[in-house]
Amino acid sequence: MSVIIKSGSESDIFGGVGADMSAVAGKKVVVGMSGGVDSSVAAYLLKRAGCDVIGLFMNNWKEEDGGVCTSATDWEDVIGVCGKLGIPYYSVDFSAEYMRNVFEDFLEEYRRGRTPNPDVLCNREIKFKPFKHYAKMLGADFVATGHYCGISHEDGDSKLLTAADIAKDQTYFLNQVSSQGLADVLFPLASMRKDEVREIALREGLVTAKKKDSTGICFIGERNFRNFLKTYLPAAPGEIRDLKGKTVGRHEGLMYYTLGQRRGLGIGGISGESENRWYVAEKDLKNNVLVVSCGNGEELYSKSLESGKLNLIGKYDFPETLCCGVKVRYRQSEQKAQATLRADGTLHIEFEEKQRAVTEGQYAVLYDGGRCLGGATIEKVIK
Repeated sequence: MSVIIKSGSESDIFGGVGADMSAVAGKKVVVGMSGGVDSSVAAYLLKRAGCDVIGLFMNNWKEEDGGVCTSATDWEDVIGVCGKLGIPYYSVDFSAEYMRNVFEDFLEEYRRGRTPNPDVLCNREIKFKPFKHYAKMLGADFVATGHYCGISHEDGDSKLLTAADIAKDQTYFLNQVSSQGLADVLFPLASMRKDEVREIALREGLVTAKKKDSTGICFIGERNFRNFLKTYLPAAPGEIRDLKGKTVGRHEGLMYYTLGQRRGLGIGGISGESENRWYVAEKDLKNNVLVVSCGNGEELYSKSLESGKLNLIGKYDFPETLCCGVKVRYRQSEQKAQATLRADGTLHIEFEEKQRAVTEGQYAVLYDGGRCLGGATIEKVIK
């Protein structure tokens, strides 16, 4: 079987050279329904393509755990969309798995003074593991989501491809999903732009057509981030010092700050310095000191990084040193770099141009042409 979801139009949602519509028409496809417009239109497109579609909603957070999750409202929207499309729908509770495999890791990373990305872990630990297993229990031939990604299934190998709309491409968030996790997965929005998705939702009268995209972390919602963390992690206030070691203020806890941050530092009244020019240059975990600067930002730039083990997606003949594109955050274009793969699976990445605010705990994601090769956790930043 050969299925490539990469480019095309609404009438050719499985477009790409070698795509075989007969491979999916009539197949049972379980769609991960989030209550948003993207997954709603993904379900519509699959039904239009002749698939036997089932909607499956994941409840990953319980209100009694704290936070402000919108799951109740999202579930109502799933019911409305599935009712409009005339497809069956179910809800499944993965809150225990989410707490154990995503949230506890999230807290541990903040304890270490790092900046985690729970969306990446949610994809790896929930959406493409227990969710997919549950979908298979429902008899699914394929599992689909509303991610803006492409995918290729050829000769028993699954490759993750970038979306046609690079501005919306979400392969960064799937960099830790295994090849096995991506087997029998479809991404119907691979060829589409966001405005096209909304146009379809409006035309078809889906209740999510004008719904705003979710932003930030689901379990925090609109709550103050610092207040949320305080309910789980004790704050450890300390000194704010400039690059020369002079104390210029107090911080509430290193976990609340990120590299390059300017707002919320509470520094002012220092002769010869402007309050709005201060930014976080470093976090000294050993001494619990937040290091700030009023410079031009040169302290934030780094030439290379060391990573954890690479999660390589699909078969790939990885040379000892690979010239490739690398992203160190989601909203970033691919940066030219050389990635050296060590015997233990870790990477040394050397950038062609220095990168700003590369952050430990985030992910370095590798690209070769239109393919996402996978990624690894950023462990050490080298100036």
